[in-house]
Amino acid sequence: MSRFKLKFSSDKVDMMIIHAVSLLDDLDKELNNYIMRCKEWYGWHFPELAKIVPDNEQYIKTILAIGVKENANETDLSEFLDEKKEKLVKEIAEVSMGTEITEEDMLNICQLCRNVLDLYEYRTQLFEYIKNRMMAIAPNLAILVGELVGARLISKAGSLINLAKHPASTVQILGAEKALFRALKTKHDTPKYGLIYHAQLVGLSNQKIKGKMSRALAAKAALSCRVDALGESNSNELGLDHKAKLEAKLKFLEEGGLRKINKQEKKSKEMKSYENKNKNKNFEFKAASDFPVKRDFEETEEQETEKTPQKSKKQKKNKKEKKDDSD
Repeated sequence: MSRFKLKFSSDKVDMMIIHAVSLLDDLDKELNNYIMRCKEWYGWHFPELAKIVPDNEQYIKTILAIGVKENANETDLSEFLDEKKEKLVKEIAEVSMGTEITEEDMLNICQLCRNVLDLYEYRTQLFEYIKNRMMAIAPNLAILVGELVGARLISKAGSLINLAKHPASTVQILGAEKALFRALKTKHDTPKYGLIYHAQLVGLSNQKIKGKMSRALAAKAALSCRVDALGESNSNELGLDHKAKLEAKLKFLEEGGLRKINKQEKKSKEMKSYENKNKNKNFEFKAASDFPVKRDFEETEEQETEKTPQKSKKQKKNKKEKKDDSD
């Protein structure tokens, strides 16, 4: 029975997402390194091309299409470049300040470019795989935060059940642990967001509202995680409902938040509420003679001071009479 539980445990399904996301991050790092190396290598031959074509994928495709810069006028680049960029590439290739390279150098550069394109294709396949897995395992979280951000939250927590156990405040700061402990040590302000900053709703909001939106999004994400991890149904109705509410809140906050009320309006509202409360109450008014008369505090003090010395004189007389009798 224990073997059966280990084979079909729900944590293993989460582990597929965790490994896929970590592989995606590794691929991004490798792609950046390869593209940087390719630009530096080909930059000796045609240095102006990197400024004309800033997109990495288009840059690599142009290298594979052109090859040596002398062939730029003969090649057709309309498949992946605009007309303006194509004209600029052909014009500047004739007046380029780059050095000449051999065919063997060009073959190695092209081989590197092909490897980079293969990695790009594999990255797109892996991203689609993560999307499908997230919609199957945590549909509410994926709709609310996004597939990639949701997968990174699960990988940071360890599993979907561990993420469901975290409160909303922890989900909000998840991924910014270093900044949190640094702020606690130096007694500065703690961070307002971690991985949840990359969500679409937080990204669309203004800089002033980002903290409020991240807090609200973290609260809804914590609820959706618990439904995905512990709920029986695999519907995404809760995520859609929460997303609609958060979008409405974002519009409300961007418009200026709460409506400013004048002092006169506030007073009139308070008076109306007071009148409504006392409408149904019937008061029986008494005559003035029925109420007890209030005495001033000063009068009572004067009366007490007048009484105290009289008592002391009587006591003195009694003492003198007693002394005379004894004598």
